[in-house]
Amino acid sequence: VQLQASGGGLVQAGGSLRLSCAVSGRTFSYYVMGWFRQAPGKEREFVALISWNGSSTGYADSVKGRFTISRDNNKNTVFLQMDSLKPEDTAVYYCAASNQFLPRAQDGYAYWGQGTQVTVSS
Repeated sequence: VQLQASGGGLVQAGGSLRLSCAVSGRTFSYYVMGWFRQAPGKEREFVALISWNGSSTGYADSVKGRFTISRDNNKNTVFLQMDSLKPEDTAVYYCAASNQFLPRAQDGYAYWGQGTQVTVSS
């Protein structure tokens, strides 16, 4: 399974970005998809996840109400819509795929993308 994240960039506080993660190699719809992020000097942390059919989602408290995860199984792509961005959202964002049941821990994800940088200026 190969994952390719894109859509990062530089945005002012209060702005929006939409990240995409294209998946290839195996049947995309089998996997729970997640987004994680790692800020400079910090450990990588969970951001959001979505079940195989999109019926269940989960968010870190720090992004709840501002970020929305979605997926298009016809296009083998998962999205992260990020609104009301804050400087503390600055990080490298990673998408990941899991065949476990809605994991929030990193070790629940077997496949990872390369990351895309998001920078939010104040």
